[in-house]
Parts: sequence; C-alpha cells; structure tokens
Amino acid sequence: MTLVISIGGSVLVGDLDHERVLAYAKVIKKLASQEKVFIVTGGGKVARKYINVARRFGASEVACDFIGIEVTRLNASLLVAAIGSLALPVYPEVPTNYREAENAASSSRVVVMGGVAPGQTTDAVSAILAEYVRAEKLLIATSVDGVYTADPRTNPNARKLSRLTPEELVEIVMKISMGAGTNSPVDPLAAKIIERCRIHTLVFDGTHPENILSAIKGEHIGTEIIP
Repeated sequence: MTLVISIGGSVLVGDLDHERVLAYAKVIKKLASQEKVFIVTGGGKVARKYINVARRFGASEVACDFIGIEVTRLNASLLVAAIGSLALPVYPEVPTNYREAENAASSSRVVVMGGVAPGQTTDAVSAILAEYVRAEKLLIATSVDGVYTADPRTNPNARKLSRLTPEELVEIVMKISMGAGTNSPVDPLAAKIIERCRIHTLVFDGTHPENILSAIKGEHIGTEIIP
C-alpha cells in the first residue's frame, strides 16, 4: 500500500525537540517496513515568524510563500536526517516537485518533501501528491483532533465529526474558511483535491506520533473522509 502523510510543522518541530522528531522517524520507519511512504512536512511556527518579518519589509505574498516553502524543506531535511538511510535515495536531496518525489520512490521506501509552489499549503501538496502517486490513503497529522462543524475556537456548539464524505468536507471547510483568522484542519484546495481524487483520508491529532499507527490500524481517533 502507498501512503501519503502530511505532518504539520507545529507538531513535528514546534519546539525543535530532537526527541519528538526522532519519535516520528521511528514511527515512519516502522510503517516503511511494509508500506511505501511519502511524507510532506509543514513549516510551522518558524515559517510563520519568517513570513511575518518579510511582510513587515513589504514582501509580496508570493515572496512570503517562497520563504515558507524553504522552511518546510528545511524541516523535511531534518526528518530525513532522523530517519537515516531508509529515506536517502540515490540522490539525497529533498524533492522539490511531485515528479522528483515519484522518482525518489524508485530507490527509497520513504520519500520526504516540503512545499512545492506558492499558494499551496502542506495539506494541498499532500493531497496532490497522493493523487499523483495513486496512494491508497492520505493521513493528515495536524494540531487539532479532527474536522468540526464550525471553528471550535469561536463556536462552543461546534461538534467534531467522526466520518464525512469528500463533498461534506468541502462544504464544511469552505464555510469555516470564509472569515479571516478562522481555523480549519484542512484547507479548501486540499479538500477539493480529496473530492476530485476520491482518496480515503484521515484527519487526526498529530501531537503524538503513535497516532499515525493508530490511524493506519483503523482506530477512530479523528475524522475519516470516506468516498
């Protein structure tokens, strides 16, 4: 089975704790003993700090996106270092696009990459990659524990949903993402890609790396999007 796992920068390297990165590496190596695994890492707090400083200099949003992409690739390189030889293909460079990621998979059980292009979040890159490599499952390990009916930070009546169709996901995400500063565990582009490619997707709390294994086993620890 081929898996694509989106790991948010905040849950992977939020405090640059090497033990946390190593814990993720151990889980990924365990998965890779049986599956082909693609990882997409986010930028997290560090990326946001760099982007905020760049904005104060008057940098365009596209320029800010490129800065964020560099941070995601730095996080990918850090995870590759923790995983070791299992994630080092013939050329030990972090892929910068989907074709490079697919090519790297021919010589490695684990492929780790960061961002690709401006305007695409980690989740969007993961969804597009999942479609490109025909993955059977997409796992989104984030800082929240699933998809809610509304933004739980501002709406006390928001309910976490255990199962959704891709169409329902799009409807909810578009509604939550309407206001500035709102919070959604899956961005609109990623949701539309999931809807288009009909991939089995799981959104869950990535704070604990072991949750990845639980999600693979079918334990309902977050929200499952079933075509």
